[in-house]
Amino acid sequence: MTANVKAMRHIIGILLQNEAGALARVAGMFSSRGYNIESLSVAPTDDPTVSRLTLVTTGSDAVILQIVNQLNKLIDVVRVDDMTRGEHLERELVLAKLRVDPARRDALRGYVVRTGGRVLDPSTDGFIVELLGSEAEVNGFMREVASHGELLEVVRSGALGIGRNTRALRLVEPA
Repeated sequence: MTANVKAMRHIIGILLQNEAGALARVAGMFSSRGYNIESLSVAPTDDPTVSRLTLVTTGSDAVILQIVNQLNKLIDVVRVDDMTRGEHLERELVLAKLRVDPARRDALRGYVVRTGGRVLDPSTDGFIVELLGSEAEVNGFMREVASHGELLEVVRSGALGIGRNTRALRLVEPA
């Protein structure tokens, strides 16, 4: 009997030394092994020598374990955490520019506000709107706002994630 191997979306948090070429080495590891990076976000942490990289990829448990093991072998990688294995919060920011028929402006504005979004720039012929939410919330929001007008441009941050437990993905200070 063969096991049903299911590819699942994973959010991987990586602490990375803030050095030239470190991000390229992480991306190169994915590329050389044929893994896809669905989204990637990198920014400095409270320690200026370390950056936090949040990466979204898809794979079976075996593939994700292999990815984590390969990441841990990279010289610039300080710590790795597959946040999908535990309780976590996920958020993504989306900015969307729409051309809106004047007759639908109020309906769109109402929808954006009801879903927790904001109209950032209400010009005479359209809107720029933002929403912060999970990937599913952002996808549903995009489908709905597109039904109110012509979607001209979309910018998505990609997922950011943080574990809900008290264990933190940060440098371990020596005792």
